Amino acid sequence: MKISVLGAGAWGTAIAVALSARHQTMLWDHEPGQCRTIATERRNRRFLPEIALPAQIAIEADFAVAVTAAELVLVATPTAALRETLVKLAPTRKPVVWLCKGFEQQRAMLPHQVAAEVLAAGSECGVLSGPSFALEVARGLPAALTLACADAGFCEATARALNGPRLRVYFSTDVVGVEIGGAVKNVMAIATGIADGLGLGANARAALITRGLAEIIRLGVKLGGRPETFTGLTGAGDLILTCTGDLSRNRQVGLALAQGKKLDDILRELGHVAEGVHTAAAVEKRALQLGIEMPITSAVCAVLFGRVSPREAVELLLARDPKEET
Repeated sequence: MKISVLGAGAWGTAIAVALSARHQTMLWDHEPGQCRTIATERRNRRFLPEIALPAQIAIEADFAVAVTAAELVLVATPTAALRETLVKLAPTRKPVVWLCKGFEQQRAMLPHQVAAEVLAAGSECGVLSGPSFALEVARGLPAALTLACADAGFCEATARALNGPRLRVYFSTDVVGVEIGGAVKNVMAIATGIADGLGLGANARAALITRGLAEIIRLGVKLGGRPETFTGLTGAGDLILTCTGDLSRNRQVGLALAQGKKLDDILRELGHVAEGVHTAAAVEKRALQLGIEMPITSAVCAVLFGRVSPREAVELLLARDPKEET
């Protein structure tokens, strides 16, 4: 299959590397200079410097060329750039799968809602998500993901095409559930990073992950996701990885906040997009609109936007009245 990956960040580069052994793969980036550098050096020094790119990956700076050549397009941009990318892609009617995990910030929309506004009705499209650190996937270490699409036939066929010896791909029709799990786990990773940065211990981390999953399920089911999705790869699986793995950008944000660093400085030093920072506000907004209680999300927002200190946020969570576990 001819696959074009749009977005040469860490994850876009990693998925291109992982698929290049079995598919004719092309990698595009919106910065022509970055494309030229990657093509010359055969390495993405900005986002994935540890990995030498296989010779069979074509690097393309021309969007039209990259898309025209593709039988399947994977959009690996941050969520903030998804709409713009899909607008450019829409006239081609190419099958498309997005890899971003978050909400569009301005209107608190999930990626499939953005796609519904931009792509033609009946377009073959979906989301690929799950517990997957880019560096490990690029190194060929085992990983498992879930592809979710409204069209069950397209979903199964595409999952089978992407599935490989080291990258197992499951398929689902629960697009909402898969997207909610992938988005909200980033907020919970910031929370666990704060707790770990304050030295609160493994017990506190386990409590945050468990109660964080409860918040994800609460919101996800209200928005139409299926409960069983949240105990799978894109729910509990991605949550556990992102909250405990040191390669997690969102966890790194939480650790740095606990050290008293300012958010702008943290993001500048990180050099990558940490989706949880933008997602937190969107999740809190949707929860308030729906009347859903999400105290961990609210605490993360309070820290991110300077309303309370990390330690004060923890104290506020601990001071909540006891209640039945749900």
